[in-house]
Amino acid sequence: MVMHVRAEERGDERGALLAFIEEQRGGIRRSLLGLTEEQAASRPSASELSLSGLLKHAAEVEQGWIARAKGEPPAVKRDESNWHECFVLADGETVASQLAYWEKVAAETEAFLRSVPSLDDSFALPPDPWFPPEGRVSMRWVALHLIRETARHAGHADIIRESLDGKTAFELVAMEQGSSGG
Repeated sequence: MVMHVRAEERGDERGALLAFIEEQRGGIRRSLLGLTEEQAASRPSASELSLSGLLKHAAEVEQGWIARAKGEPPAVKRDESNWHECFVLADGETVASQLAYWEKVAAETEAFLRSVPSLDDSFALPPDPWFPPEGRVSMRWVALHLIRETARHAGHADIIRESLDGKTAFELVAMEQGSSGG
């Protein structure tokens, strides 16, 4: 999992944006290293957030934004009535299945952002009450939004993980490197 984003190749703005998204995904993935399903689902603070819930939410949000950018509906429609469900694994969902799903979503994100003619291309925001009426955003905005959204949740994941067993990001990186032989 990426811990440091290398400088982009000259003129590769898309590559730079994608590298920063991947770096932040790694923060959430790392927080799950060595945990059982029960530990990943636990909520060690006053918050309703769990590591497995953050994983599901991050994957679902990323998929939804890329779908909107493509002019498609998100795979799962969320509103006030079911928003809470994106933070809890449902029957049959596991950390492993959510990680695999996020890998698929990440590949779709990269393929899409590399294929659009211009990062200045835009699309309409949905008519949800939290978006401005008739608002539009660019592909660049989507990439930056995914960086911001994923980074915020990676920070939450750091705190939750440290609350669970005291492990910090540095210890988790060492754990990962030890398990991969690196």
